[in-house]
Amino acid sequence: MRRISRRSFIKNTGGASLALWLGISTKGFASQTSLPTEGKRFTPYILVESNGNISIFNTKPEMGQGTFQSIPALIAEEFEVSLEQITILLTNGEKELGNGQRAGGSASIRNNYTELRKVGASAKEVFITAASAKWAVDAGTCYAEYGKVIHQPTNRSFTYGELVEEASKLELPKEPKLKDPKDFKILGKPGKRPDVPLKTSGKAVFGIDVQVPDMLYASVERCPVIGGTLKNFDAQEALKMPGVEKVVAVERLMGVYRTVGVAVVANTYWTALQARKRLKIEWDTHGFETFNSTEYETQLRGLANEEGLPDNTLGSVENLNLLPQNTLEALYETPMVAHHPLEPMNCVAQVQGEKVEIWTSTQVPSTITGSGANDLHKHIGFAPDNIKLHATFIGGGFGRRLNIDYIIEAVNVAKQVEKPVKVIWTREDTTEQGPFRPMTFSQLKGGFSEDGKLIAFQHKVIAPSYLEAVRADFDKTKVDNIMVEGIGEQAYEIPNLKTSFVRADYHVPLGAWRSVTSSTVAFAHECFIDELAYLAKKDPMDFRLELLSKPSDTKRVLEKLRVFSRWDTPLGPGKGRGVAQWEFFAGLCAQVVEVSFRPDKSVVVDKVFVVIDLGEVVNPDNVKNQIEGSIVMALGAAVKPGITLGNGRVMQHNFYDNPLVRINEVPEVEVHILADGGKVKGVGEPGLPPFAPALANAIFAATGKRIRRMPFDLDQL
Repeated sequence: MRRISRRSFIKNTGGASLALWLGISTKGFASQTSLPTEGKRFTPYILVESNGNISIFNTKPEMGQGTFQSIPALIAEEFEVSLEQITILLTNGEKELGNGQRAGGSASIRNNYTELRKVGASAKEVFITAASAKWAVDAGTCYAEYGKVIHQPTNRSFTYGELVEEASKLELPKEPKLKDPKDFKILGKPGKRPDVPLKTSGKAVFGIDVQVPDMLYASVERCPVIGGTLKNFDAQEALKMPGVEKVVAVERLMGVYRTVGVAVVANTYWTALQARKRLKIEWDTHGFETFNSTEYETQLRGLANEEGLPDNTLGSVENLNLLPQNTLEALYETPMVAHHPLEPMNCVAQVQGEKVEIWTSTQVPSTITGSGANDLHKHIGFAPDNIKLHATFIGGGFGRRLNIDYIIEAVNVAKQVEKPVKVIWTREDTTEQGPFRPMTFSQLKGGFSEDGKLIAFQHKVIAPSYLEAVRADFDKTKVDNIMVEGIGEQAYEIPNLKTSFVRADYHVPLGAWRSVTSSTVAFAHECFIDELAYLAKKDPMDFRLELLSKPSDTKRVLEKLRVFSRWDTPLGPGKGRGVAQWEFFAGLCAQVVEVSFRPDKSVVVDKVFVVIDLGEVVNPDNVKNQIEGSIVMALGAAVKPGITLGNGRVMQHNFYDNPLVRINEVPEVEVHILADGGKVKGVGEPGLPPFAPALANAIFAATGKRIRRMPFDLDQL
């Protein structure tokens, strides 16, 4: 193969067609996308074949959030092909596509909006240049549309497939001209998601669907006491069951926590599950069998008296002499919660000599195939080049599948079995073993000057450390910025601010949960803003806007929400409305929740008005889907039982005692999207943090009852 700069041209060895793989190293993928070199196969974003077939690679795993459409849409818009013309392919952590093959932090669009458009625009320019040379005309007289290059004066055209050979000889431009948004055909328009027909017809393949020849199944018994370790086990009764092939000890690594369980390997999953019940295991619980959530909550309340590590400071809250009647203090509490993706954890692994092959649903393909210090190879003892991944659709991630513990565990089983083995977690395993969103308490203080201006605000977070749970090198003497995220990013203009963090010891595996710690600290922060508004005898919306005298995205969002929600229109008797907003790493969203207070003292959530600021939007329909999903998840975390521990064990087991929100409980949701340019923000997570505080504030407006602890029971207010 001859050397070709900035893209690779490959002839199909069967001779049936010519194929051009097109990629570009852009700012968003800098140092991630390898430039092609002699003799190396390059797997980029666009594949054009001489027979007319066009494929676009989606580098962001699809877990229901819509990247199967939105990522190819960014490329297709500028490449001038419709989504109906292309085949969309999921990537598998191929090294040529770099370590950006992951989905989390609402980053898929906000970090790649412009750069992936450049990929499509560069490819389009190559084909226009190729066509103009073939016709011997000025490239400025040609344009691309629906996979063709057209010569405007004569209406002659070539398909992209007919231009593959000529295009292969051209350099991809580094800074292609991008389309004016007014000319968009795909971006910003409602569009049908191509993955939906696959999912509704059963054709989509999720990790749990994977079948490979000679595959065995495994079910793993893990210590029910969090923090316990394996002492010994007796597998005689389990091995007597027909179909049981092997019983082995297997290690799982979740963050800094290493545990060993006992895996039963059998010819069917049912056999493995039933044989697992016959195991006789002795665990060493190391004293953790005495741990319970009630005592831990008391410990957190006690820690609220500590100064904590300073995080964000403005002015000096300590030097203010505020009158007691002008100050307010409150403690807010949120529980641990489980992720509960509807597709349980699963992974198929096969080990053959020095090579391992993996089939799974994961949010982080790059972590599985990468060569970084925290990537999979470091934990399983295989060279990165010897790890092959087959990524599938994901039946829910919510941050749970950012972790690779279940993949490490499956590989460790496969090392001890000569055939491929599928490890499947039960719903009970998923609920009881974690990781969990950490229990988070917040102590807040606020104070007004004598003329009624809010001049002091303190937010102290008391919680275990997320980073300490996932990083062995975490410095305990420093603030865990994850645990105080968003607090310092609020646009409220308060002259004296102080944010601090009090770390609490913990031994329970923790993980990022959709919108991470913003799902807890926003509840405290925005509810307390309402409490301050009440103390100041001001309307909650007015109070917030008075704290936003300068132009800001937050001010613009709240002003729009005021009109959109008809905030100033009085509600009927027994009704109340509440407002909340939150800006953090993922984006900015504000909500108004309306509730009804019934004679039986229960509360019904009637409606939610949402304004989300995106800067730019790919598919408005999908944005609304994501907001609705966030609200459903936020409602569940607010009003359904959380995760508690007793005798060292998780007390919840399945949906019967750790339930999700049912469809009849979901309120009506109206969404307004602000996409007027500016900074591109995320979608998947920003819709979650404002809901719980807006709901609690609405309940106060309707009932006069202030809620400072989640979960709360809507039926018993």
